[in-house]
Amino acid sequence: MHQRIDLEQLCQEKGLRITDQRRVIAKVLSESDDHPDVEMLHDRANKIDPKISIATVYRTVRLFEEAGILDRHDFGDGRARYEAAPEAHHDHLIDVESGKVVEFVDPELEALQKQIAEKLGYRLVDHRMELYGVRLDRED
Repeated sequence: MHQRIDLEQLCQEKGLRITDQRRVIAKVLSESDDHPDVEMLHDRANKIDPKISIATVYRTVRLFEEAGILDRHDFGDGRARYEAAPEAHHDHLIDVESGKVVEFVDPELEALQKQIAEKLGYRLVDHRMELYGVRLDRED
């Protein structure tokens, strides 16, 4: 369900200056099907350009996050993980054993969240949901 987002194009639309190293980091993020942390991003970017330092990756990720083109997640493993900010909303289910992150959309759940907010006297403007689980078919 993971949709490809061209971060380099989003940077240009937001007026961010694109250096060669930012371009590499944007490419790595755009091509990631998982939710990499900074160390994973650095490893992948370094394969393309060995001159990219971990500090550059940290600065670039912070810049992209502040510009609203990158979402940061904390899935309970103590590491900030990143994905291109999706155009369409989705939630996450995290396998606590493998760390795998499954993206999903459930219209009934979305409607229920809206109803709960209204019942409490609010109009829902945004939300983030993370479910944590173990596979039902696992061997014990």
